[in-house]
Amino acid sequence: MVTGKGGTGKTTVAAALALALADAGKRTLLVEVEGRQGIAQLFETEALPYEERKIAVAAGGGEVYALAIDAERALLDYLQMFYKLGGAGRALKKIGAIDFATTIAPGVRDVLLTGKACEAVRRRDRDGAFVYDAVVMDAPPTGRVTRFLGVNDEVAGLARIGPVHNQAQAVMRVLKSPETAVHLVTLLEEMPVQETVDGVAELRGAGLPVGAVVVNLARPAVLDADALAGADDLRPELAEAFAAAGLGGERSGGGARRLVEPLLQQAGEHAERIRLEAVRREEIAALGLPTLELPLLWDGVDLAGLYELAARVRTELKGCEEPQNVSEDHGTDGGEREGAGA
Repeated sequence: MVTGKGGTGKTTVAAALALALADAGKRTLLVEVEGRQGIAQLFETEALPYEERKIAVAAGGGEVYALAIDAERALLDYLQMFYKLGGAGRALKKIGAIDFATTIAPGVRDVLLTGKACEAVRRRDRDGAFVYDAVVMDAPPTGRVTRFLGVNDEVAGLARIGPVHNQAQAVMRVLKSPETAVHLVTLLEEMPVQETVDGVAELRGAGLPVGAVVVNLARPAVLDADALAGADDLRPELAEAFAAAGLGGERSGGGARRLVEPLLQQAGEHAERIRLEAVRREEIAALGLPTLELPLLWDGVDLAGLYELAARVRTELKGCEEPQNVSEDHGTDGGEREGAGA
């Protein structure tokens, strides 16, 4: 699960993670639940239908499939799967009952979205192998993700027996599995970092597995600490050098000195940004979670840029010891898979 405050680039990070996990012949499913078609835009393809469709080939021949989960279609699937109400479900749709369940009752909608994703996690092919090596969900924003993922616990408590209760429990077994993780995307800015800190606390309080913090759009430090500290002392030297180079339009150097001031102001602003980012990094480090930084791509994130970010993620993953959430041990309860590394 990949979450983050709006504007942090969580969809981009989810897509890069899916490409990174679909390595060396592996197959990854990238799931979208907010109906924004952000995945289609990133991969420069047409809008995703309610079906799993291959959208990319990763390094080493792995494949990325994508699914935009539609709550109404998921409810029809649910009614058919557990109650054999295929025809009746379509009749309910005609009279507006499906729309009521998926829009007026948001808790039901979240149950359907998480349930559909978890069904993909547990699905096997005819040979008994799991269809996907990993499932990555572009989840709702940080402020809503704990409620979104924990709604099945509430449903299981309300429906004590029957298929609804059993389905809700099965979903929570996947979501709380050691093979599952919720990764949080942030920027090195005060509000996104604070929302990340709050989100980690909420997830931990709900017993949901927290993965890594991804610092997105990280910008490099142009000047080192010594250069920033001594910038004011360089004012005469810079003015003299500019004048000698013929910059500023005045032999006396007055014009050159006027050019120096804006540069020193930018250096000061850069120094302040570096200082504030160091404070944000300390706040993130205090969470005690693995941290990954993805660089700002100055030309924007097109398809080539997405592969570039995926390569960065892949390098970081290979440089770590194998994390618990991508363990190859899929089995409990007689071999039923609890989750897929995401």
